Amino acid sequence: MNTQELVMLAMQASIMITVFSFGLEATTGDVLHLLRRPALLARSLVAMFIVMPIVAVAMTLFFDLPQPVEIALVALSVSPIPPLLPKKQGKAGGDTSYAIGLLVTMAVLSVVVIPLALWVLGKVFGRPLTVQPFAVAWIVVKAAVVPILLGMVFRVALPELAARLVRPARLVGGILLALIALAILAASWHAIVAAAVHGSALAIAIFVVIGLLTGHLMGPHDAENRVVLALSCASRHPGIAMALGTATFPEASGVGVTILLYLVISTVVSMIYIKLRPRVPADRQTGPAA
Repeated sequence: MNTQELVMLAMQASIMITVFSFGLEATTGDVLHLLRRPALLARSLVAMFIVMPIVAVAMTLFFDLPQPVEIALVALSVSPIPPLLPKKQGKAGGDTSYAIGLLVTMAVLSVVVIPLALWVLGKVFGRPLTVQPFAVAWIVVKAAVVPILLGMVFRVALPELAARLVRPARLVGGILLALIALAILAASWHAIVAAAVHGSALAIAIFVVIGLLTGHLMGPHDAENRVVLALSCASRHPGIAMALGTATFPEASGVGVTILLYLVISTVVSMIYIKLRPRVPADRQTGPAA
């Protein structure tokens, strides 16, 4: 096993541990949250899997971007949200039930949405952008669906132990992911800086800002759910995006570095959004989201 394979294995382990920790707290109501709110489900789907891919394609058509940036933006626009996002959304004041429901629902729907989206985008780019549906299914099921379901089963079987394991599991997953991120950034720092020139960083920042605005404007009126959809539109699963980019354009180089640059920029821009977004007083937030 080489260094790259070891890093990828550690990253998968950290993500699975973190998602498992969400399952230790999640309820069936959390997982079914969106299915019980079809209007909110439809709005979330349109924002994430229709508006954002259109934005990505428009940017590739109207801006003279390097090929790795074009590929990365398109791949990110059709990828599901990252399994770590509910933690960020919770800290931002988001509705945890909506965040977990969105995570699970979008992960399951990605099995169908990603191949369909790539087929449509292939027509736009004039070349087939195919990916094996089973490969997509395995990635999203392994990263999100199975760990959260295992956590939920553990919570039902051993509720007291599950409650005690939440914080340690989340801490281990977070520390492991932070160490991996630092290692990758240290090893690829020069390549990331090089990718930031020629407007690449600006294009990625524009994509993230549009994602935040799309989710914020299309989200429900209550602030708790609006921040969840905003962060979900702007933040996508980097592992799946990287796999899609390299699978559909194997001859292109620099896609992985561009996605690492996206991770840095999306984190910074999202933090600014969280700090500056309008706050709605608790007494003005009414009823469930629709």
